[in-house]
Amino acid sequence: MSSSSILRFGLAANRLHHEGADATLFKWLQRSAGGLRELGVELYTVGRTCDAIERSDLLQGYPGLVRYPYGREGGLMKLVARVTEGEDGGTPFDGAIYLIDPVDPSSIFPEALALKRQCITHGRPFVSTLLGAIEWIEIERISRGLPADPKLNDVFELGHQTVALIAHDALKGQMVEFADQHFDLLSQFANRVGTGTTSGRLNELAWSRGWPRETPWVQPYLSGPLGGDAQIAELVLDRRCQRVIFFEDPHVARQHEADIQLLERAVRVVTADASCVASPVVAHKWATAISSRSASSV
Repeated sequence: MSSSSILRFGLAANRLHHEGADATLFKWLQRSAGGLRELGVELYTVGRTCDAIERSDLLQGYPGLVRYPYGREGGLMKLVARVTEGEDGGTPFDGAIYLIDPVDPSSIFPEALALKRQCITHGRPFVSTLLGAIEWIEIERISRGLPADPKLNDVFELGHQTVALIAHDALKGQMVEFADQHFDLLSQFANRVGTGTTSGRLNELAWSRGWPRETPWVQPYLSGPLGGDAQIAELVLDRRCQRVIFFEDPHVARQHEADIQLLERAVRVVTADASCVASPVVAHKWATAISSRSASSV
């Protein structure tokens, strides 16, 4: 694999997710270490998270584990910088996996918020849950033309899952385009839910494609400012929504920012059961890979 094709991800985990033998970080590695080795992913790993991986031996002898400073020494800040541009102007990171404990104060430190924002701004995945981390390594495998890992079939059983489709005002058109391009895949989900205007536009799209008019393709909830994000957060907490595709506009301040954070926090509370995609570029890669995986499994 040439240096230009090497995948590079920033990696960090809050204390809850790397303390104890059954911690989230280790659950991820138990399911994804094979894929990481197969892809040769370079993991630029913040101090304590790197310590925990080395103690676990789950990546024993893996040359792609690169130590970064501890968080208090700027490790997470360095990840933010490397998402935007590579070292000395070279290739930037391909994304970040930051396993977040939503009640850890460090999860709302400026560097944590900036890492997510810069990933969205630059169209790179920002993965913050166990399900998302397991899923994304498989997405990268499929995107590289590798065969599906049958041990992960449970993650992709869309017929038993619900997907939320949400977009901020400036990105609603891109959400409709995304749904149009990946309509067949999204229709495989047991249910689709959405907020306000976005759900209305998506239903119009579905009806134009022959979906029965008496049946909403997307179950509509309230608009975000009126509580729709909170309603969907409850679905996530109740394990009734497993995927959130939320096209966020990182350049606009919103009055209902607390509701948006509530939904994201709910996804992280049920870290093993939900994931979130937050930009059109990442969503297209996600959907294309899952469609390819489904086709190859038939």
